[in-house]
Amino acid sequence: MDPTLHDEEKIFVNKFEELDRGDVVIIRGDEKNYVKRLIGFPGDELEMKDDQLYINGQQWDEDYLAENRKAADGIVSKLTGDFGPLTVPSDHYYVMGDNRLVSRDSRNGLGFIEKERIIGVSKFVWYPFTSMRKVE
Repeated sequence: MDPTLHDEEKIFVNKFEELDRGDVVIIRGDEKNYVKRLIGFPGDELEMKDDQLYINGQQWDEDYLAENRKAADGIVSKLTGDFGPLTVPSDHYYVMGDNRLVSRDSRNGLGFIEKERIIGVSKFVWYPFTSMRKVE
């Protein structure tokens, strides 16, 4: 999730928060938990084409990728490879990490995420204290 979150940071997680598109969520894994961005809801049609995300045929602005796009400029032609269109099954979600070039997410290993595996929504970084901030 770099640069949104960094290694060793501690985050506050709200287990009772309503899920919104773009939320940073914690996902229960078999051996470890994952922190990813919530992209697709049940029934959504998703497509990534020419580094642009489309949700149900509408272009979705991913402002949170600006820093990673800048860092990747000149190194790779696309931050996120093309996929889809695909439809998110009922009772499942689609997630991607912000560090798209190296993220293990719904595109490559995690697959669609069952609702019961979502632990909660990350609200803010509380440690280290010098890095305290809202997660966006």
